[in-house]
Amino acid sequence: MFAPDKLLHEVEKHKEEILRKSKLTSVEFDLFLSIISSRIEFVSYHEFKNYCGEAERFSPDLNDAEYFALALNLGCAFWSNDKKLKQQNHVKVYSTDDLIKITKNK
Repeated sequence: MFAPDKLLHEVEKHKEEILRKSKLTSVEFDLFLSIISSRIEFVSYHEFKNYCGEAERFSPDLNDAEYFALALNLGCAFWSNDKKLKQQNHVKVYSTDDLIKITKNK
């Protein structure tokens, strides 16, 4: 799994909200983030920045352009439950339900 390093910054930025909604303790959150971080390869913006212009042109939300740019760079789909991201046809976007259906069919 891959993600822009921006994801780590977003998670840290929203830590208090995540703690409140998840009812995790700060220690549990840090452990969860550590486990997730060991399973995801975080990619520096510099490695996919050449795709950002293209991604910005078709991304329904400019806040998601880096995710599209990384997917273009890697030639892969990505996972999101944001329905508006499926309104474009440049990068395949799978929802959690899509992924569950795929894994059940294997």
